[in-house]
Amino acid sequence: MTSAASISQEQRPRLMEQVRQRMRAKHYSYRTEQSYCDWIKRFILFHGKRHPRDMAAPEVEAFLSHLASDRGVSASTQTQALSALLFLYRHVLGLKLPWLDGITRAKPSERVPVVLSREEVAAVLDRLSGRERLMAALIYGTGLRLTECLRLRIQSLDFGYRQITVINGKGGKDRFVPLPEALIPELKQCVATSARLLAADRADGFGEVSMPESLVRKTPSAPFDLRWWYVFPASQRSRDPLTGRVKRHHVDPSVMQKAMRAAVIAARVGKRATPHTLRHSFATHLLEVGYDIRTVQALLGHRDVKTTEIYTHVLQRGGGAVRSPVDLLLSGGGSGASGPVPRGPAFPLPEARGGLDARVGV
Repeated sequence: MTSAASISQEQRPRLMEQVRQRMRAKHYSYRTEQSYCDWIKRFILFHGKRHPRDMAAPEVEAFLSHLASDRGVSASTQTQALSALLFLYRHVLGLKLPWLDGITRAKPSERVPVVLSREEVAAVLDRLSGRERLMAALIYGTGLRLTECLRLRIQSLDFGYRQITVINGKGGKDRFVPLPEALIPELKQCVATSARLLAADRADGFGEVSMPESLVRKTPSAPFDLRWWYVFPASQRSRDPLTGRVKRHHVDPSVMQKAMRAAVIAARVGKRATPHTLRHSFATHLLEVGYDIRTVQALLGHRDVKTTEIYTHVLQRGGGAVRSPVDLLLSGGGSGASGPVPRGPAFPLPEARGGLDARVGV
């Protein structure tokens, strides 16, 4: 005779299914769900497929230290793995882990962002065409992240006020960014293309666009409303991994990433530039022409102004605007004692420029 305990055990969802259900109840993004589930699986496999309930802080510390010392992962990757395991123990298993002070920490990287000059941006855009060129120009012209660009809904475009509403950006925050006037005609063509796709999908018995299920339950007609359709819809319909229904999703990020990589190579730009580099270039070029750093912070959606301050490295023009001695030596300013050597920097130091720190709000 089957006991009540065994019946309860059989009816209880499997661990990974519990993780997914809990993350969806807390409205985590699908990408975060995939990432957390992957880290939890790696943690279980690392400890010989033992159930996490039978493990505790020492096993968590051992796995995270393995990532840093043996796998050489970055500090951000190790932090992501830690977040996944903390979510598992706190929100799924209902267990509280003690302070994890025995972890070998990965060393945080201190890199400055890759920035393209205006000439390099123009050269890259010239090697792009069609939808990919429009997306690249939009990222550079607004400072959007790639995912924010791909997820733009038609109702986010305000052609009258020349602005774009970024809905549910990183950190779940909304913000406004300027809508470049030069891109309005092409964006209106994208809206017309989405309208044609919607009509074609409806004729085939579909017509639904990907949307948060909580909003679909509240407004069932919203997925069939053109206002909720993507500005950059995918060319093919696909099955939603969360609901199983066939919908129209947005363009896959890899499409833009591959196009950008090919354009950078074709333009012979000697930098490791990605679509995100265009966002870095947007911020740096705004600061170069005198926009306040707080304004740039708001446009980028940064929570802390210190994140935005990293873009001021270009304004410093190298070592604090000091001209290299080799430039003085090889620019005809003199070799040895023959001829005068220019004195002072070739361009003003920050203090002599009327207060650079005050101008950018640092």
